[in-house]
Amino acid sequence: METHVVDHPLVEAKLTTLRDERTESSTFRTLADELVTLLAYEATRGVRVEDVTVQTPVAAAHGVALARPRPLVVPILRAGLGMLEGMMRLLPTAEVGFLGMVRDEETLRASTYAERLPADLSGRQCYVLDPMLATGGTLAAAISFLVERGADDITAICLLAAPEGCANLEQGLAHVDVPVRIVTAAMDEKLNEVGYIVPGLGDAGDRLYGVAQ
Repeated sequence: METHVVDHPLVEAKLTTLRDERTESSTFRTLADELVTLLAYEATRGVRVEDVTVQTPVAAAHGVALARPRPLVVPILRAGLGMLEGMMRLLPTAEVGFLGMVRDEETLRASTYAERLPADLSGRQCYVLDPMLATGGTLAAAISFLVERGADDITAICLLAAPEGCANLEQGLAHVDVPVRIVTAAMDEKLNEVGYIVPGLGDAGDRLYGVAQ
């Protein structure tokens, strides 16, 4: 597993405002959207392409186009939905699948409650969207689910990550024999006693959409 922390002043500035507890949901959504686009630029550096030739008004030009099968973007519900538009802005021809996962707050284990994905992901590059890599359980379960369906190249985009989460994720994916990359805006200090990233930014889903009672 490879972890890449994006080092860029615009990334750091947007993340700082996201962390601020005074930032309202509307601003939080806008900044998260912009931040994801910046992270996606780095995350798609290895996207598969094929050679093509196009005709300009002057002459033929050699270039590239996204290879088929097209990449699959998979937001983890619900918080991952807040990252989808920012990802699709950079990769508009990608296809989108959805994966609903819930974490047991006592055991911290994740389980799948809904999915809308192709039955066969053979040969597909997948980009998983999950704002917080905290304990790593949700992301490990999601990646394992995709691998079981044949995905052979997976990149997860996270706004924040914790060292414990990365270690747990790597351990949880020891059985996975496909390339897995994590692209994040920051590697924070630690997890607290209830599994939240410190200093973090709180519950990403609640800050994106409000607290659902």
